[in-house]
Amino acid sequence: MNKILVIILFSLVSLTWGTTWIAMKIATETIPPFFATGMRFLVASPILIILAYFTKTPLLFPYGQRWFQLIISIFYFSIPFTLMLYGGMYVSSSVASIIFSSMPVAVLTVSFLYLKKKLFLTQKIGMFISLITLLTVLLIELESQCFFQWKGILALLFALFSHAFIYSECQKKCLNVSVITFNALPSLLSGILLSTTSWFIESPHINTFSNRSILAIFYLGDFSGIFGILSYFYLQQKVSAFYASTVFLIFPVIAGFLENYIYKNAILLCEIWFIFPLIIGILLTLIPVNYLKKIRNKITRVSCLLF
Repeated sequence: MNKILVIILFSLVSLTWGTTWIAMKIATETIPPFFATGMRFLVASPILIILAYFTKTPLLFPYGQRWFQLIISIFYFSIPFTLMLYGGMYVSSSVASIIFSSMPVAVLTVSFLYLKKKLFLTQKIGMFISLITLLTVLLIELESQCFFQWKGILALLFALFSHAFIYSECQKKCLNVSVITFNALPSLLSGILLSTTSWFIESPHINTFSNRSILAIFYLGDFSGIFGILSYFYLQQKVSAFYASTVFLIFPVIAGFLENYIYKNAILLCEIWFIFPLIIGILLTLIPVNYLKKIRNKITRVSCLLF
């Protein structure tokens, strides 16, 4: 029964995260990115607050860390998610998903540079392979398409490392709050902030919004946003972080297939070949630290016996 639940959770996360990128592209067909992101959070936040009420989960962070809750609202929700939609207007869904499949590498890179976290050799090799491969894929994409794509790529990279930085800050502060607490109020604050900002910057006209763009917003807010995050959270409780993180290798495939099916934008053959070293690099960074420590200890014992 537990294995079936793990398979269901893994499938849910893969599908929701894989379809997120195509939903973002559909949403921004007729809705400006600031307003689309704001409405996405305003749609999701009431459900999260209701879940918090019925599960008796606090909405506020622990005393002394509530200012960090505001930072999360801006630098995890408001800015990065707006940049994701903005980037999706210039970059294909498959490329956007490939960029975000590097999230484990980005977190490790920020932890290494910012938190001075010690890395094993295999992790360093994986980080190097992944970053070089990702850079190569992006350069190929820029060369093969119109050069204005650099705006979207830059926006997506900034969103990626903004999320990675917040993850690292959470590790540094040993932040241990419920996934509902982490998402509920920041989503509401971000929704209000972005929707208000949009009226002054984008001047959205609701009568121009297509039905499928509106449906995409509800999908991003309620299904992809809430069920995707909750499913991943519960998946992490059922299996190790290594196995849970392998979902980052699956959802780009789903995103690429959907884009090819809906928009007839096939991913370049050379980019497909570069996905393999990217996967290898990501897997090397995801190898559990405890497993690496056991290997190191075994090597040390063998060395002592030999010398």
